Amino acid sequence: MAVLLDTLSWILLLAGSALLIIGGIGLIRFPDFYSRVQAAGLTDTLCSICILLGLMLQAGSITLAGKILFALLFLLFTGPTAAHALAKTAHFDRLEAWKSGDGGASSKR
Repeated sequence: MAVLLDTLSWILLLAGSALLIIGGIGLIRFPDFYSRVQAAGLTDTLCSICILLGLMLQAGSITLAGKILFALLFLLFTGPTAAHALAKTAHFDRLEAWKSGDGGASSKR
């Protein structure tokens, strides 16, 4: 049983790490602010779920697993809310989205 929990924990930890790297590449590669906010918000939430679930499986006590679960729930609510607030503020500030003919990042025009 311990080998199964360790294997599942490592799979979750590696998946979370891979999502973190993919999100970082997305932040570099995407052309405009809105795409980057989406990449950061989505991968941040997904990688924190995977990493914290993997850590919960490695926790030695119920108390520690409960604390990790509380941190996970906090991140599930605050991460997407922050990404939404950033995108809404950019839209309110009239930041234009990237168009295929622009050739560069979005900017105020």
